[in-house]
Amino acid sequence: MSLFKARDWWSTLLGEKEEFDQGCLCLADVDNSRSGQDKIIVGSFMGYLRIFNPRPVKTGDGAQAEDLLLEVHLRDPILQVEVGKFVSGTEMLHLAVLHSRQLCVYFVSGTLGNVEHGNQYQMKLMYKHHLQRTACNMTYGPFGGVKGRDLICIQSMDGMLMVFEQESYAFGRFLPGSLLPGPLAYSARTDSFITVSSCRQVESYKYQVLAFATDADKREETEQQKLGSGKRLVVDWTLNIGEQALDICIVSFNQSTSSVFVLGERNFFCLKDNGQIRFMKKLDYNPSCFLPYCSVSEGTINTLIGNHNNMLHIYQDVTLKWATQLPHIPVAVKVGSLHDLKGVIVTLSDDGHLQCSYLGTDPSLFQAPKIESRELNYEELDAELKELQKIIKDVKSQGVWPMTEREDDLKVSAAVSPSLDSVSQATDADVGTDLVPSITVKVTLQSRVTLQKAKLSVYVQPPLALTCDHFSFDFLAPEVTSTVAFSVYLKRGYTPSELEGNAVVSYAKPTDRNPDGIPRVIQCKFRLPLKLICLPGQPSKTASHKLTIDTNKSPVSLFNLFPGFSSQPDDDQVNVMGFCFLGGSRVTLLASKTSQRYRIQSEQFEDLWLITNELILRLQEYFEKQGIKDFACSFSGFIPLQEYFELIDHHFELRLNGQKLEELLSQRAVQFRAIERRLLTRFKDKTPAPLQHLDTLLDGTYKQGWEETVDAAVSHLLKTCLSKSSKEQALNLSSHLNMPKDTSRLKKHITLLCDRLAKGGRLCLSADAATPQTIVMPGGCTPIPESDLEERSAEQDSTEPFTSHRLLIAEPSAPEGSIHQGLSE
Repeated sequence: MSLFKARDWWSTLLGEKEEFDQGCLCLADVDNSRSGQDKIIVGSFMGYLRIFNPRPVKTGDGAQAEDLLLEVHLRDPILQVEVGKFVSGTEMLHLAVLHSRQLCVYFVSGTLGNVEHGNQYQMKLMYKHHLQRTACNMTYGPFGGVKGRDLICIQSMDGMLMVFEQESYAFGRFLPGSLLPGPLAYSARTDSFITVSSCRQVESYKYQVLAFATDADKREETEQQKLGSGKRLVVDWTLNIGEQALDICIVSFNQSTSSVFVLGERNFFCLKDNGQIRFMKKLDYNPSCFLPYCSVSEGTINTLIGNHNNMLHIYQDVTLKWATQLPHIPVAVKVGSLHDLKGVIVTLSDDGHLQCSYLGTDPSLFQAPKIESRELNYEELDAELKELQKIIKDVKSQGVWPMTEREDDLKVSAAVSPSLDSVSQATDADVGTDLVPSITVKVTLQSRVTLQKAKLSVYVQPPLALTCDHFSFDFLAPEVTSTVAFSVYLKRGYTPSELEGNAVVSYAKPTDRNPDGIPRVIQCKFRLPLKLICLPGQPSKTASHKLTIDTNKSPVSLFNLFPGFSSQPDDDQVNVMGFCFLGGSRVTLLASKTSQRYRIQSEQFEDLWLITNELILRLQEYFEKQGIKDFACSFSGFIPLQEYFELIDHHFELRLNGQKLEELLSQRAVQFRAIERRLLTRFKDKTPAPLQHLDTLLDGTYKQGWEETVDAAVSHLLKTCLSKSSKEQALNLSSHLNMPKDTSRLKKHITLLCDRLAKGGRLCLSADAATPQTIVMPGGCTPIPESDLEERSAEQDSTEPFTSHRLLIAEPSAPEGSIHQGLSE
């Protein structure tokens, strides 16, 4: 609620159940009284035209009978009213009324009365234009630089501009690419029409270009239009504002300078004559109307902006100077001189609330009465509190706001078969071997209450695939168990990032207040066995890539950790084991007999992750069964960033080659389309309609590659949870991810990430962090400020190994993903 309210000077309610819009209000000396006093002209969609001359006896009085000068029912809906020099041979003001299918110009005159009823007013029709197209709005002005008269331009619903030189029709022109009509205004200084098209861009058209363009009275196509006289209609300038516009207004500082004001859905813009932005203001509310006008300060503009919160804001350029509360939502606002009072603000609502108000503050004479003191009855207060708590509990059970899943409306459980399928379900696998196993997973749903429209979706990490990943249940009865089964198998010949799957059930729970049901989501995770993608293999003594894991407990036999993968079934103390993935790669796992270390080694760097992760998980499970809770594992040594960077370079090189192939394919496609056009012309087929750049938009959506995406994510971590100062948290990231020229920037950021993690950084944004974090959604990357130590390390070769340090691997708060997989190694 605003502290300052608009002071009601005069107000009235127009008609009953009538509707109004922004074009229905106009202030002008319509009766040519030459007193300089404005009259209020209001038209409604019901066809009523009213002219008011407010003269309240005291501030706040309602409308008196003598305030209404004229009321006429014109039958047709009134879309817009304007006052100007619309009749030839005279410079007197006339009233133009725009209907959906006609334009009428009237002369309003008054006769002095000899009795107490006052003066008598009447309207005389000067001329009328019947419109061939349904009108939307209009504007007027001295088109082409004419002197002493105003011409009228009407925009139709199908985007045609119809120009009327007072009593005669001049010409009509279609705006190019018009889909829906937008607000229309005329700039006398540049002699141009300004509108906002359905492409969400401001467009300016010179009057001379419109006058000499091809006649558009009949919208012909193809050959007949090409043979027509005139020139092609070309836009003078455009500006993309990215949103639809509510209104446009032109304000002139002097004869040499003018500004174009555009009110958008969330911003309002001030543009120069050539379309350049002078300034813009982002609004934190939903505007309904606006009115810019020259300020008392030279070179500045005041703007009134009404919104849907019954507020009226006054800006000087982009600075908010005043905010006042209105008793209604304004759809039109004007400023005029009424009854020797200058600067009266006139607002009109969509239901006919017309008010003349001024800004300021009045002293409040209201004093709050004293509160009578009384003794508190704590027993009654306890009973009342219990009753309110019961009501709140009942309301929660009806689903007015979200509830937790503690009521167990639906129980979801997943069970993985202990053995592989006897007959493999991997029918479309492309692994490189014919023996691709599969395993059955059963998901069980048990409902406590009646549920509707339940859907089960199952997700696994690629290249793992499912025989069926979506199941539907139209109705789940209480205490009835539903079970579905599906098989999981390896579809491609590379290693998945993890073996954990997720079953998500979405359903609707009906309530008394919502019979259709309140949406709910519950999920259940399951873990797939390693034997689904891996077979026992021969251990290898040598390997190109090695990784050593340190623990704080005595070593465990690998036979107990990986049953079924040992080649020595009689020996329980197995300290070496080999794994062979279905794709062909091999990994060797060694356990030290004397120390508390485990080593994972392979010929390919990326194959180390899955066995490392499985080893850590199985060690944790083993010691939990033994009742040991202080188990921890860590990694000491050099972080293998060199191997990680080699994979990045290889991936980036493949993308560059793919880009060259796309360019070559594009050239061949141009030739192919040229041949197609020739064939279409020869067989006299019409050219297919354009896609309005939808194909370009769709193509650009999927052009974000791995390197720039990971760089954005790492930069976001360095500036949020891993930042060293508040300056690093002040993010101002762009919204576009473009393909980089090389991978040096990505390598530098990954190096900084690993270094800060090694120094105790955490990949989380928890409340117990050392410094408060400012979370900003990432959209791009900016340079990362480094410390002196990091600056010196960055100047060195990015492939130089780190100094020896310890990095905890079993960090529960670390996020999952490709970066975490590399860091865990």
